[in-house]
Amino acid sequence: MTGQKRGITADDFYRMRYASDPQLSPDGTAVAYVLTMVDEELAYRSHLFIRSLTAQTSTPLTDGAVRDSAPRWSPDGTRICFVSKRSGKSQLWLIDVDGGEPRQLTRCRTGATNPVWSPDGKRIAFSSLLSPDDSFADTEGDEKKDEPKKAIVVGRMKYKSDDLGYVYDVNRQIAVVDVETGAITPLTEGDYQHTVGAWSPDGKWLAITANRVDDPDLQHSIDVHLVSADGGEWKKLTRSKGTFFFPTWSPDGKKLAYIGSESPTQLIATQKKVWMSDLDSGRQDCITEGWDVQVGDATIGDVRSPGHPNPGAVWTEDGEGMYFLASERGSSGIYHTTLDGEVTQVVGGERNVYGFTLHERGQTAVIAVSDPFTPGDLYAVNLATGEEVRLTDVNRDLFAELELPAPIGLEYEGEDGLPLHGWLLKPVGYEPGRKYPLVLQIHGGPHSMYGHTFFHEFHLLAAKGYAVLYTNPRGSLGYGEKFVQACCGDYGGNDYLDLMSAVKYACGRFDFIDTDRMGVAGGSYGGFMTNWIVGQTNVFKAAVTDRSICNWLSFYGVSDIGYYFAEEEIQASPFGNPEKLWQHSPIRHVANIETPLLIMHGEQDHRCPIEQAEQLYIALQRQGKAPVRFIRFPGASHELSRSGDPQQRVLRLQYTCEWFDTYLLQPQKVVME
Repeated sequence: MTGQKRGITADDFYRMRYASDPQLSPDGTAVAYVLTMVDEELAYRSHLFIRSLTAQTSTPLTDGAVRDSAPRWSPDGTRICFVSKRSGKSQLWLIDVDGGEPRQLTRCRTGATNPVWSPDGKRIAFSSLLSPDDSFADTEGDEKKDEPKKAIVVGRMKYKSDDLGYVYDVNRQIAVVDVETGAITPLTEGDYQHTVGAWSPDGKWLAITANRVDDPDLQHSIDVHLVSADGGEWKKLTRSKGTFFFPTWSPDGKKLAYIGSESPTQLIATQKKVWMSDLDSGRQDCITEGWDVQVGDATIGDVRSPGHPNPGAVWTEDGEGMYFLASERGSSGIYHTTLDGEVTQVVGGERNVYGFTLHERGQTAVIAVSDPFTPGDLYAVNLATGEEVRLTDVNRDLFAELELPAPIGLEYEGEDGLPLHGWLLKPVGYEPGRKYPLVLQIHGGPHSMYGHTFFHEFHLLAAKGYAVLYTNPRGSLGYGEKFVQACCGDYGGNDYLDLMSAVKYACGRFDFIDTDRMGVAGGSYGGFMTNWIVGQTNVFKAAVTDRSICNWLSFYGVSDIGYYFAEEEIQASPFGNPEKLWQHSPIRHVANIETPLLIMHGEQDHRCPIEQAEQLYIALQRQGKAPVRFIRFPGASHELSRSGDPQQRVLRLQYTCEWFDTYLLQPQKVVME
């Protein structure tokens, strides 16, 4: 290594920070944002900061042992509404931009989230999870309804969620709160899920999204609706043929833009586009129909939690165009489209732009950026000149200590000639002439993408002496609609061959790779593929499978998305074509597995439930062939490696490294106890 720098460690996660959710002030002179960190008690904390675009430092607006999020400026720029659990449940709070003590605005028993100011600054729309026995009038601290139930009658198929747990009869409802009095006006009700969108410029309507079809368990469309801000009248804008999100109003209030897709057959494996409704004529158009690129950020990382606020399509001041995020070939940036669908890139580069806020009149944007050396920082961008100024450098001290290798881009072909794309990290301290073990990493989704973003696990493996190969096989976003859908009905087919082609290409190009010491790892779909690979080949000498799938027959009925995910992605059901579900199940090949396999899974994972790991572990143990170890993480959901308990995340990284060290760095075959 050069100088005094060192490789990254698992424990360095406790020192990492990232900035997110930038929000420009109404006058465009300052930006509010969230800084997330892990404190000395090894718990997540997030605080609000304000940064003048001309100043050199950021000013903290909140502090303490709290998690504050979603800062939203009042229209006059004097106050900020935000979400915090400082009173116990997530509630809306107000604070003056000059500082002082925050004031609690809502006291809903089930909490409040997703604040959106009305144009006149007198009301804020928000959402809350309510059962039929709940109301917005129930106050925080009233726990009489939270007594454990002796029996639960399940009447819907979507009765659990990896994000929310068991929901049964709970639905997300929307209300409006008066900023001065705290009086709440409910806007939605019924057995439907609703999501807050945006106020019309005149303050009379709220654009929201919801699935309000007759059978939302079987018809998964999400439509855009207009709801009277005073309650009562509804208008449905879309045709219940797709999924739409993030509605935004044109400046004159005559049009509404939103992000989504419309397809009679593809709910999951389809690219999102920019759409628009003309409110006078009722006409709906797909603005970016002819542009074969994913709208939104599809990049996977492992430091920032997923689900950062998407601003949707942000209108220009003259109403003749929109700015939005999009993902191409491992990068995400900001693009502009005219109403005729002419798209140009505004903010690009080999990096991951995962959020932005815009002051179009001042030709200023603040972007949230990650790259292979940056977990998450903010930059100010002059939209007229393209000039950028870095506003934050929240990991300066930590990263000054670290040696982080630069990714090497790879272009190669699959067995059928399909162009493919990926990256390789050399080991930290690489020396020409030496041989190094390789770890192939496989992303989840499968409809997401690896890219030009920070990945702690990859840098950790490189610091431990491994070359790290990560690629985007068919099924990944960022390479066009046909590429996204190419794995559907073919899991373990050409997608598997794409990954093996990547390994073959890397071994042929880089003579420092020791082909006798290669490992493979992945989570979710990447865990499925890891399980599949070790049942097909012994080329890898160790494997780590996280929150994986091994049996599509059981997955169909136990996952929160199982029945419709399997029908679209595997194109089969237990009552329609059970043989096909079994054909694509890695456990079918368990007798072939000889690769030492580490299985890790969260016990509260509703996306890929832990019974998948249990099946695989017992089957392998019963055979007594391949060394296997099973690690369960109590309380952990499917998001363990991205937003889970900090200590569990570090343990998971340590277990991963220990497993590969045992079987790839040490010559002896040792089964870890």
